[in-house]
Amino acid sequence: MYRFATYKSQYAANIRLALPVMLTQVGQILTQLADNVMVGKFGGSDPTPLAAVAFGGSISFIFFITAIGVAMGLTPLVGELFAQGDRRKSAELLQNGILFYTLLGIAATVLHLACIPLLYRLGQPAEVVDMALPYYRLLAYSMPFIMAFFAFKQFLEGVGNTHAELIATVLANLANIGLNWVFIYGHLGMPRMGAAGAGLATLLARITAMILIIGYFCSRDRYRHYLDGFSLGKLRRATVRSLLRIGVPIASQMFLESSAFIGTNIMMGWFGTQAIGANQIAITVNNAAWMIVTAIGAATTIRVSHCYGTRDIDRLSLAAKASYHLILVWNGFAMLGFVALRHLIPLYFTDNAEVIAMTSELLLFVALYQLSDGLQNISVGVLRGLQDVRIITPIAILSYWVLNLPVGYLFGFTLGMGPSGLFLGYFVGLTAAAVLMLTRIRRTVRRLRNA
Repeated sequence: MYRFATYKSQYAANIRLALPVMLTQVGQILTQLADNVMVGKFGGSDPTPLAAVAFGGSISFIFFITAIGVAMGLTPLVGELFAQGDRRKSAELLQNGILFYTLLGIAATVLHLACIPLLYRLGQPAEVVDMALPYYRLLAYSMPFIMAFFAFKQFLEGVGNTHAELIATVLANLANIGLNWVFIYGHLGMPRMGAAGAGLATLLARITAMILIIGYFCSRDRYRHYLDGFSLGKLRRATVRSLLRIGVPIASQMFLESSAFIGTNIMMGWFGTQAIGANQIAITVNNAAWMIVTAIGAATTIRVSHCYGTRDIDRLSLAAKASYHLILVWNGFAMLGFVALRHLIPLYFTDNAEVIAMTSELLLFVALYQLSDGLQNISVGVLRGLQDVRIITPIAILSYWVLNLPVGYLFGFTLGMGPSGLFLGYFVGLTAAAVLMLTRIRRTVRRLRNA
């Protein structure tokens, strides 16, 4: 039987860790909102600039989310070592992470640029692709900087510090919004760059975030010593293998989930420019709820990894259950908000009547999958903390490629539901992922108790 007193301290501990991450994520989504609102207003009744940012950002995001998924493997490894008091191995992980993740960022830039010819083969309107390319290239150039940022960010999360990323990200996001104003609209003597201006602002903001978090890390005595003896020759094959052992399954899950969204975005383009714009608004607003979920998920990984390090399974179980309670409350609230405000939200993004009407309908389907999305996200956080990550790749393949995309195509095109049918695929895929991951967690925790 549920008793609030049993979970009260767990709620407080989870929220204390999640709140800085949550504020960081809110800052990021506000920046994304600013990008879309400012580019959408730049285009006025012409949906092409908004569609260009949506398309270029969607293709770039699949490289971005996969690369940072690898970096997220650092947090549970450091969390376990931190709980055990092993600072030497923690320093080794950090130093190898900085080198390896930055190299991974350079590789992501190269892959971005190599895929440019493919952008014209994805069935999108030619004018959208033409306008998207400068924005897309600038996002590509930002990858090494954001990966260096994530090396420090994930390490600090592992030791339980979620405040540093808040400071760095909020300041960088404020810079991004200000630079958007300068470059998109051509203020302070700059030319009007439109969608490309949003890309340049993002590049400069990501460089700023990297500089800020490195500056924070090096200015604190309790962290600076983790960099003692750091050099370019510190890269060790065995340590990189450890990072990849956890990071690659996490990256695979994030790639597979995001590819379902990217695949849906591409199919949305087959319905025309208005559908791309409506989809971008709906997904951007959905991300406002999703970012809060990922913050609680990050806190869950930290709490679970610390409990796993000391093998305190009772406390681990309470911490995980508290996160599920929090997320059900939040996503229930978000679901009601999307339904109630579905006619008002699109007005802040565009003046195009067709895009507004289509977005209002899509927001109903965004509300439909909120609870499933929250449950599967927290479950991923628990599995990361337990370092039980191999299973999430086959679950993601089944949920997103076998179910989500085909079901979306079936409803959207075969059964003639249009863009709303594509969003039904999200509900099916996310629900399957939530059920399968919850089942796996119950088995893993039971095995740990028996051990």
